[in-house]
This record gives sequence, C-alpha cells and structure tokens, in this order.
Amino acid sequence: MFKKILVANRGEIALRIQRACREMGIKAVMVYSEADREAKYVKLAEEAVCIGPAASPLSYLNMPALISAAEVTDAEAIHPGYGFLSENADFAERVEKSGFQFIGPTPESIRLMGDKVSAKQAMIKAGVPCVPGSEGELPDDPVQIRRIAKSVGYPVIIKASGGGGGRGMRVVHTEAALVNAVAMTKAEAGAAFGNPAVYMEKYLQNPRHVEIQVLADKHRNAVYLGERDCSMQRRHQKVIEEAPAPGIPRKLIEKVGERCAAACKKIGYRGAGTFEFLFENGEFYFIEMNTRVQVEHPVTELITGIDIVKTQIMVAAGEKLPFTQRQITFRGHAIECRINAEDSYKFTPSPGRITMWHAPGGPGVRVDSHVYTNYFVPPNYDSMIGKIITHGDTREEAMARMRTALAETVVEGINTNSPLHRELMVDAKFMAGGTNIHYLEEWLAHHKR
Repeated sequence: MFKKILVANRGEIALRIQRACREMGIKAVMVYSEADREAKYVKLAEEAVCIGPAASPLSYLNMPALISAAEVTDAEAIHPGYGFLSENADFAERVEKSGFQFIGPTPESIRLMGDKVSAKQAMIKAGVPCVPGSEGELPDDPVQIRRIAKSVGYPVIIKASGGGGGRGMRVVHTEAALVNAVAMTKAEAGAAFGNPAVYMEKYLQNPRHVEIQVLADKHRNAVYLGERDCSMQRRHQKVIEEAPAPGIPRKLIEKVGERCAAACKKIGYRGAGTFEFLFENGEFYFIEMNTRVQVEHPVTELITGIDIVKTQIMVAAGEKLPFTQRQITFRGHAIECRINAEDSYKFTPSPGRITMWHAPGGPGVRVDSHVYTNYFVPPNYDSMIGKIITHGDTREEAMARMRTALAETVVEGINTNSPLHRELMVDAKFMAGGTNIHYLEEWLAHHKR
C-alpha cells in the first residue's frame, strides 16, 4: 500500500480523498491555489503545497506544477479526483512516466473511452446496448450524411467526439437543417476540444439518465455496484441524484450491469468508472463512460456499504477487489442534493464569505462539504460548495430525511440553491419517481421568479 498520496484537486472531493487516506493510514499531500489557501483540507493537512495563482490553467490544470509537488513531497501516487485533469490521458501518462502511480485507469483506457466514437465502437463489440446512430465519425459527403440520418430516423443529435459536460451537441429535426448543423458542430468542436470529429445518434425524446457504477482491478476482476438515476438536470448539469433508479426492474439492471462489468474486463479497465445510459421505453442506450470517481458516488456508497474512494486507492496499489459480485448487496434508497453557491432560480453565481454555516445531521444524513463559517467561496471555480446525502430503508424515508436535512441547513452571507431543492422534494412528480431529463428545465420554466 502507498505511504503517501498527492491529492490533485480542490473542494469537497479533496477533503473526501484526504479522509479516505487518513482511514487507510496513508499520508495525504494537499495542493492548493492562492484562492484556496484557507480551505478546510489545507488547514487539516499534514503537508500542503501551493501550486500557483487562482486561475485553474496556472494551478489545478498545471501538470508540471502538480508533478513537481509530488516530487518535492516524495509522494508515490496521485489521485486526480473529478473534473480538472481526472480524465486527461496525457496527464495520466506524464504521472506514470514521472515514476508515480495514477489513481485511475490507464492512459489507453482514458483515451479509448474519452473519445465518444471509439468508446461507442468498443461498447458495441462488448455487447453493451448503444443509441442507434452512425458507426463512427461522420463523413464529409453531404449525401452520405443525409443517408445516415434517414436510416437512423429524425430527430437526430450531432455530437462532438471529444465533447463533454453538455457542450458540442446539436439536435436536428429536419433534413433541410442537417448539413449546416453538422458543419457548425464540427467548427465548434474543433475550437472547443481541438478535435472536429462529430458523430450522429438518434435523439431520444423523453429519456431518463441512468448510470451504472463499476469497479475493476489490475487482475481482470470487475463488478458493478448498481445504478443511479441522474435525470434531474439543468443544461446537462446534474442537480439531484438517487440510487436505485425508481421503477426499473432489477433483472434489467442486472443484465446491463453484467455487460458493463464484462466490458471492463474486455478493455482491461482498472479503477472506478461509470457507464452513462439514456433509458427510454424499457431500453438502455449507452452514451459515454466517465473514467473517474463521480460527484454522485455517495448514493452508491450508502446503498452498498462500499467505500469507492478507498477501493480506487487499493486497486491502484495493485490489490485485488476485496469482494465478488455475489457478495455485493443493496440496502434501501439514497438521494443526493448538490448545494451550489448560486441563485436558486436565476442560477447566477454567488461567491463570497459564508457568515454562517450549519450542516444538518440525524439518522441517515451525510454531508460532504469543505466549507465552514467564515470561509470565502472563491469566484474562480465550480459553484458547488457541498452535497447533502440521505439514506433510508425506502425512497419515501430517504426523501423525508432529505426534507428535514434541507430545513436544518443554514448558509448565510451568500445565496445557495437550497430553496430550489426544498421545493423539488415536495414536487408531486419527483416524489412519484421516474422523471425524465427534461423535467427540471420544464419545471423551472413554469416556476419563474
């Protein structure tokens, strides 16, 4: 096992990894930008290294600075968390060439699954169900593009092969708009991702977003830890997540989960990963794989009792998964609300000093957050300041606990989206379960403030 790990991230995930290291008897080296000097995990750190100014390209995205920090502190491994460089194959390669262990998949796996076209081709070979569409990158010939769209059936969606985070997508409803839409998406993809390749898929009208969590080791063992429903989204950004997904038959989850685990073995995957699917009319359609720990991993931890971050560290150190698929059991229901420093309805960021922070507690309540009273939320990064996660024997109990937890939460000095969460937790359709990915945006359009 590693003696010392460098945590190449910030915010609540940096604190989450720091805590996992402490439990495992591993020293955690924390890095921070000048804007994060007062962060809780920096104050709690045995060792901390400033890696640059507030701007991400000069700090958390600065590969030489991160590798230098690992070198000067004698760390053996680097945990990238999520976001920033966590799915950057070049970074993973540089980490391993510099003599450190990257706590995540191999650079080859990150490249394979990071390119949406190659990921889809790999999944088709592995028997994972995919959205009907082009077999690979779209050609330049307009006649061929129209032929592919006709065989898929309108509406279609054009997606950037190197895209992510909801960017690089365009829905097309008619043949007349098709060729121009492909050209525009290619230009945008080239500018945003340095890769102009695009592909086409059938545009599903009212799907749910359901994902399967997997864990794999270096010894070709792989398991799935059930599913999460992440359909409550705004502009492709998740707001509420839950596990298990309401109303989907267990047999269907097992069938797809087994295929995901088999795909991991086939591509030689290691570490934590998430297969993201659209689910419509009883069918699963693969859209992408996230080759890292997810923001929403706590809901899976609460229903399985498995610590995903500690398992990531174990398998990176070469250990075998400490459980088989048969030993994994699922208990109850968990819900996560992302607490963001932003206006609940206009979504304008609200950085600034938190003059009062009171976190909720009680049975089945978990709070993952790096903030505290008098903490200054910097304007330079993502607006998420924490996550409230509740667990109960039933979905109804988990929701009741979430309503109580949100009522107990006090954040003063800045705006947060807690009022939005409080409203959604008493919304009849959300309470019934099974809302689609468009539901929240439609709800917001009818609840304008």
